[in-house]
Amino acid sequence: MTLTFDSLVSRARGLVSGGRRAVLGIAGPPAAGKTTLAEELVAALGPEPPYGPAAGAWVAHVPMDGFHLADVELERLGRRDRKGAPDTFDPLGYAALLRRLLADEDEIIYAPGFERVIEQPIAGAIPIPRTARLIVSEGNYLLLDDPAWRPLRELFAEVWYADLDHPERLRRLIDRHVRFGKDETTAIEWATGTDERNAVLIEAARERADLIVPAAVVHSVGNPPG
Repeated sequence: MTLTFDSLVSRARGLVSGGRRAVLGIAGPPAAGKTTLAEELVAALGPEPPYGPAAGAWVAHVPMDGFHLADVELERLGRRDRKGAPDTFDPLGYAALLRRLLADEDEIIYAPGFERVIEQPIAGAIPIPRTARLIVSEGNYLLLDDPAWRPLRELFAEVWYADLDHPERLRRLIDRHVRFGKDETTAIEWATGTDERNAVLIEAARERADLIVPAAVVHSVGNPPG
């Protein structure tokens, strides 16, 4: 069967059958379309809960990017020049948030967001109400087979991999860097240097995904920034 965006929507809805809370992960290298895919899924799912009348928002979007380490900490650690690498995040904090969400005990949980204009995490930026049954969370390293990141895998009901073709992904990545303040030369250097080294790590874990979302589907949901 040919995979379509509509079939992804149906598959995501099925993860919370019976009203349980579940986390759907979307992984992929920088600018593969993870953020746009997550946002479009949430928008498509929101009006049609899979069970009964909705008493409140039943689907929420919680990006991994809120767990970037702040620049001041990256400077202290000597990692500022490779921001975006696996060890420039807080995977344990991210895992703790996912476990708290899955425990399903709190009326509201606040997750950190990430502001691209200043390229900094923002605490308490994303409210997740108790009514949210499906949490869609995208990030680069959800499938990484590394001691710090490996425990995350069991917290996701499924992880999908956004498989955008390399030339298009690189074009979008450079455009994104320029859009958020880098000059073109710096944008190209960063995209083909630090970002590309990270992409190699991410692509090596591709086979650990439950589902590969092909480029055709990624293209069908717009011009993704994430």
